[in-house]
Amino acid sequence: MQTLTPNIELFHAKRRHFTCSTQTSTFIPTKPLSVFPATKKNREHLINLENVLKTSSTSTDNFNVNVSSRQDKTTTLLGGLNLARLWPQMKAAVEEMSPKNLKRLQRLLSKSSEERSPKNKLGSKWRELHGSNNWAGLLDPLDEDLRRELVRYGEFVQASYHAFHSDPEGSPRDVALPDGSYKVTKSLYATSSVRLPKWIDDVAPDLRWMTKQTSWVGYVAVCDDPKEIRRMGRREIVIALRGTATLLEWSENFRPNLVSMPEPKPDPSDPTRPKVECGFNSLYTTGSQHAPSLADSLVAEISRLVDLYAGEELSISVTGHSLGAAIALLAADDIAERVPHAPPVSVFSFGGPRVGNREFADRLDSIGVKVLRVVNSQDVVTKVPGIFADNDKNKQGQNRNNGGIREMVERNNPWAYSHVGAELRVDMKMSPYLKPNADVACCHDLEAYLHLVDGFLASNCPFRTNAKRSLRKLLDEQRSNVKVLYTGKSLRLNRGTVLDYGDVLPSPSS
Repeated sequence: MQTLTPNIELFHAKRRHFTCSTQTSTFIPTKPLSVFPATKKNREHLINLENVLKTSSTSTDNFNVNVSSRQDKTTTLLGGLNLARLWPQMKAAVEEMSPKNLKRLQRLLSKSSEERSPKNKLGSKWRELHGSNNWAGLLDPLDEDLRRELVRYGEFVQASYHAFHSDPEGSPRDVALPDGSYKVTKSLYATSSVRLPKWIDDVAPDLRWMTKQTSWVGYVAVCDDPKEIRRMGRREIVIALRGTATLLEWSENFRPNLVSMPEPKPDPSDPTRPKVECGFNSLYTTGSQHAPSLADSLVAEISRLVDLYAGEELSISVTGHSLGAAIALLAADDIAERVPHAPPVSVFSFGGPRVGNREFADRLDSIGVKVLRVVNSQDVVTKVPGIFADNDKNKQGQNRNNGGIREMVERNNPWAYSHVGAELRVDMKMSPYLKPNADVACCHDLEAYLHLVDGFLASNCPFRTNAKRSLRKLLDEQRSNVKVLYTGKSLRLNRGTVLDYGDVLPSPSS
């Protein structure tokens, strides 16, 4: 059997007829290259992709290569290669690491590039934005002006969190409002009716603020800038309420039985009376020797402001997160009922639990209180308390007419809760930055809510690419819930060290 051996000399002789330059083909000696060179954008994509695929920053430092000097070689070898077509799994990574997206990521992470969207004049639209038509046609897709308003109200609540944590044992001296057009007119305090043993304070003296009977929960602010008043079409009064922070507030959260609301002529035997959660009602209506109840102080302050600005176009916006969202509903009901000549009252809540029964929801609707709840689909807080609750308005109407066993059980069950008002539902899975399986705390986090609202276009649309809200605070507080792609090497583009966030609030976004 004859063995074939390669003729090395003949191979090298033929090889000399071929050239290896970017100007001619490597297969046909005289024919120019038919595949067009890679564009500048492709080269930049490949360079960025190469940076992402490096195994470690240590090896990068030890093997420092001048990318620009290798650009021509890379183009020669891979110029006509379409990675997205040959390797579909890499398409998303190539797009995310494109120069355009990297530049956008730098902007969203940069401390010095806060963007403030232009504010539209709301004079002819503010009533619609505050629910005069129950936000019909404004939620899906989300109206740009409404998005900006929601983010702004969320930042008022963030200011209440920051102020409380600056002095949890006393009363904050200053509240750093996100909008300089407003001034704080009243600090608000809530008192718990739960009593804890005195020895608890002796065990942890540094955490006495956790067991304080009365705590600072928010503030009342009013717009006093004539230019801003003209832009909004009215003078706005804002009530901002923080979420649960102290041990006693947590204790009140776990008192889920329904209690009747005060009425002029109550009938305890009537199962159709409006009822609310016992703990929320306790925090709102309980007073102490040192401070009036939150209900009394709030109604007195709003009455004073309504009298002070009599004759002007006014609106009242109550906003809160978590526990603050629950108390916001009680406050709105109280103001509409007890404040003489009360202007339109609207509630904008984030991550709020259920507060009362179906009759309470009907009562708010009957007295003209408009409620817009922002709900994250993955937030468990929005699903409690309660056993029986219909959140589908159409099903509610059907159930009221058929009057079956379920109807009877709901009316007589002490845990028969129902949500209130309109709903804007966002989803953690729509964010390109957050993990779809983020933990419970992240799903309920206020900054995560504002991030999702800022990027929401419609329920059938992806996260908007021109979102302007900074990612700095979200990354600092929820790093473990941010996708690895953004906590890895791409973030080191401009986050070599953790930035000091301080008390700076992100800007409202369109």
